Amino acid sequence: MKIKIASITTLLLAQVASSYTFFSHRHVASRRVPLPTRLHMSMTEEKVETEPLGKPGTAELDVPWEELGFQFRTTKSHLRMTFKDGKWGEPELVKEPYVNIHIGATALHYGQAAFEGLKAFTHADDSVHIFRPDENAARLQSSCDRIMMAPIPTETFVAACNTVVRDNIEYVPPYGSNGALYLRPLLFGSGPRIGLQPSDEYTFIILVIPVGDYYKGGLSSPVNALLIEDYDRAAPRGVGSVKVAGNYAADLRPNLEGKNKGFPIGLYLDAATQNTIEEFSTSNFVGIDVDNGLYVTPKSPSVLPSITNKSLMTVAEDEGLKVEARDILIEELENFDEVLAVGTAVVVTPVGSVTKGEKTYKFGDGEKIGDVTMKLYQKIRDIQNGEADDKYNWNFK
Repeated sequence: MKIKIASITTLLLAQVASSYTFFSHRHVASRRVPLPTRLHMSMTEEKVETEPLGKPGTAELDVPWEELGFQFRTTKSHLRMTFKDGKWGEPELVKEPYVNIHIGATALHYGQAAFEGLKAFTHADDSVHIFRPDENAARLQSSCDRIMMAPIPTETFVAACNTVVRDNIEYVPPYGSNGALYLRPLLFGSGPRIGLQPSDEYTFIILVIPVGDYYKGGLSSPVNALLIEDYDRAAPRGVGSVKVAGNYAADLRPNLEGKNKGFPIGLYLDAATQNTIEEFSTSNFVGIDVDNGLYVTPKSPSVLPSITNKSLMTVAEDEGLKVEARDILIEELENFDEVLAVGTAVVVTPVGSVTKGEKTYKFGDGEKIGDVTMKLYQKIRDIQNGEADDKYNWNFK
């Protein structure tokens, strides 16, 4: 009997050890990788001296590259780094898409988490370029400062993006497919805290996904927006200006309610006065006044600074438009010929109308994409795809 019990105990311990090995993904099927020692911003600079790359667009997928859509797909690896004992550890490339996390992690209890979104594009010579990762690094640092997380230095962030794209190079959609490799950096408190205080451990992840146009054909027909009056997106002096995870959870219910009423997108007002426009559910607001040559976007401490919007403002000025970042009263919707919702996923979404109760503000004829919208969209896409002069060095090779 003693021999049987010992044998069963040994077997159970072996099974537990095996299960722990399976679920502790931090150490399974991972490769520690050195980050590049130098960052490269343009095609004219020297090439990083590392192992040869594969070729973009050679991975086997379930659909053609031109039909990817915008959804999760499994790739070769994601990158992971851990902050512990006051410093960031070495990056690892991990195959399994799971995270083993402590039940007391501050991300789970107190929402100590922030993320980013950016894209890598294939150019005609099969080189791959990430669009403005230094700006995403700066915005993530701002989020870290606001919710007291260990920041990622800009050089480390950009090098990490470079590393994970290189490892998944076959999943970068080929030139001409209108697709991109979407990067989702995520930073969260992974150490245990039951009292309200910052974590002492943080996990940084970059997952990558091949995506196509958010809307089939590259630019949607204008969508109709609903002015959200029963909910607020962000409180004054809150966390609306940083990209923390909880900001988006707050929009789930109003977003669904709006869609059930036939409106694909919602527009929020400022929480304090309900008089000025803030932003769409997941995108910045832009109004175009064609006659006066104006590009107008809200300036508010509750609005997330969009990197796409920042890029569009630069291009708009190049095209001769006057850019105004300021408070926008609801009544000013009457003055706009075109309205855009702008963000990483789609660059711009044309908005045909905004409905507030019984009143509907219509832009143009509400059915066709405006000329200024189309021109600005195409300018950004041409730079991203390497088809226009990158005079501002936005593309990182």
